[in-house]
Amino acid sequence: MSFINKFGKTTLASSILAASVLGTTHVSFASGSGEGNQGQQGQDEDYMAIGNTKNPKNVIFMVGDGMGKSHTSAYRHFADNPDTKEVEKTSFDKYLIGAHQTHNDDEKENITDSAAAGTALSTGHKSYNGAIGVDTNKNKLKTVLEQAKENGKATGLVSTAEITDATPAVYAAHVDDRGKKDEIAQQFYNDKINGQHKVDVLLGGGAKYFGKDNGNLTDKFQKDGYDYVTNKDELANSQSDQVLGLFSEKDMPLQIDASADEPKLADMQDAALDKLEKNENGFFLMVEGASIDKAAHPNDITGVMSEMSSFDQSFQKAMEYAENHKDTLVVATADHATGGLSMGSGDEYVWKPEAIRNMKHSGSYMTKQIVDGKDPEKVINEGYGIEFPSKQMDKVKDATKALKDAQDKAKSDDDENVAKATTTLQDAIQKPINEASHTGWTTYGHTGEDVDIYAQGPGSEKFRGNIDNTDNAKNIFDFFSGDVTSNQN
Repeated sequence: MSFINKFGKTTLASSILAASVLGTTHVSFASGSGEGNQGQQGQDEDYMAIGNTKNPKNVIFMVGDGMGKSHTSAYRHFADNPDTKEVEKTSFDKYLIGAHQTHNDDEKENITDSAAAGTALSTGHKSYNGAIGVDTNKNKLKTVLEQAKENGKATGLVSTAEITDATPAVYAAHVDDRGKKDEIAQQFYNDKINGQHKVDVLLGGGAKYFGKDNGNLTDKFQKDGYDYVTNKDELANSQSDQVLGLFSEKDMPLQIDASADEPKLADMQDAALDKLEKNENGFFLMVEGASIDKAAHPNDITGVMSEMSSFDQSFQKAMEYAENHKDTLVVATADHATGGLSMGSGDEYVWKPEAIRNMKHSGSYMTKQIVDGKDPEKVINEGYGIEFPSKQMDKVKDATKALKDAQDKAKSDDDENVAKATTTLQDAIQKPINEASHTGWTTYGHTGEDVDIYAQGPGSEKFRGNIDNTDNAKNIFDFFSGDVTSNQN
């Protein structure tokens, strides 16, 4: 496996951050994992008033990609009011209900990637790293989104990554390798259930996989009645109940670096809910804060906290929606943790988020600007909100020169030496903010610890305690089971 593929990084400005399948496998349902209904935050009487008190009509499933326990702990301090002695709780803390285990079923690696983890979350089956909706024998697995569509529900996928990336892909595509993004996009259009497209709302990045080089899929979706939108205003003005929104060629920018005309995760989620809730049978919506992972891979603490804030905004809105729609279940979790983030490094027992709060741009953004040919010193001065040591500036300039030399010698866009030189440059850019905040990292890849689950609404008690990642899907299958005969093409 190459350096680039291993750590999810790609080369040059476009990528600093980082066969047909057959058969059908049936899913066994999970039993409730705990007693009582505490996951509804003491609102049992409200749930008796309206809505389904046993099974949810609507499910919003949120994935903070790469969001480990250290990420949520660090975010609590980052979001804390510095004028009070108390460390205030975040919106996540109120709804903490359990955790799930993240290990995969891979002969070579027992720490999961997003594809294997997503397959577990969407199908209820563990698989190998790189698998998109298929088992270890590469047989197709039914997903909870597909079950929702069979049941006559509306469906949606929202992500800050390419909409063909692993986490959204596992809900509506089936390929043996996550890298087959053209094929994933084709399946989004071609595969139908009961004569209908699987996904009614598709919002994220990845426009390159829907254009003329892959069959002009945007045109085909529009001919079938979908609105096609490319910015925040167009999304807000979309009138169709079905929409394809592609807001960047590849991954969407981090929130701290995004322009005003680019929708935030919360904007995309709001738009999706406005459309999906019109279906009288209910809906299933997956919302991915993908860029927590995209920022953690290159150890970009500024980017990670920016994306935690973005995910928090969406999480709060989802929970507010559930409070106002008593037949809606919201589950928020992660697929895995990324980066080995630690609150504290070196000899001092401190972590100082105020330095991160003062940053104007992410390390990833500054790296991309320099790779694109901008002057390193100008980029650093515009992006940093704390003092950048002159000796470290010299190291950034040296790393910039080394990257340029690697680019000049590269024979392909995925040259490994270019990727390594890009990483060296980004590390040099981020060293001062990591040191000022006392942030530590152990890896550019994923780590294998359990991740938290937050939930509210009917059925939330089934996610209580320490469960397996596959139980997330099994519980949702249980909620959706048995109302419509499958007629999947």
